[in-house]
Amino acid sequence: MNKHNVFISYHHANDQFYKDYLESFNNVHNIFINKSVSIDDIDENLPADTIREIIRDNYLRDTSVLILLVGVETKNRKHVDWEIYSSMRNSAKNRKSGILVINLPSVGCTYFRVAHGETEKRDFYPNINEWISIDDRAEYERRYPYMPARIIDNLLMEKSYISIVNWNDIENDPEKLRKLIELTFQDRESCEYSLGRAMRERNG
Repeated sequence: MNKHNVFISYHHANDQFYKDYLESFNNVHNIFINKSVSIDDIDENLPADTIREIIRDNYLRDTSVLILLVGVETKNRKHVDWEIYSSMRNSAKNRKSGILVINLPSVGCTYFRVAHGETEKRDFYPNINEWISIDDRAEYERRYPYMPARIIDNLLMEKSYISIVNWNDIENDPEKLRKLIELTFQDRESCEYSLGRAMRERNG
C-alpha cells in the first residue's frame, strides 16, 4: 500500500499531545508522509491573508489527505477552518484532498461515520449489521456537538466521502489508520464539497 502525503489539522493549544502521538505512531509504523505544520512554523502576527496563503501554498500544496483531530475547542479555531476550506478546493497550486475526521477522547463521542462503502463497513465494523443514513443537520449536531460547522455542512453532501472515527479505534491499530487513509485518498477526486460558508475571521 502506497504512503500518502498527509496534513494534520488540530487545535495547537489543547490537542498537541494527540498530534505528537500521531506523528510518533507514524514514525514507528511508517503509515503516511507527514506534511503538517509544526507549532512555531507560522508567525501568528502575520496578516490573516498571508497566513492563509502560507498554509495553502506551502503546506497543503502536495497533500492528498487531511486528518482533522476534533477536540472540544477545534470547531472555534480560525486556522483549522482555513485548513479545512483550503483542503476542499482546487487551486492553481494544489488539488483538493480527501478528509478523515478523528474524534479525540475529550469530546466523549461514541458515534462514527462510514463514507467509503461496503469495504469500510466490512473491514472495520464487521459486527454491525444495521446501518442508518442521516440527512438532518440537527441530528449531526446532536451526535457531534464539537464538530466544525464546515465539516457538518459537508456531512450533508452526498459525495463528500468524509469518514469519522474515534481515537480509541486507531490509537493502537496502525493498519486501520493506514487503510482509512488509503480509502480517503482513493475517493478524494470524486469528492464534491460545499464551499459556501464564509471562512472564519476570528477564533470563537
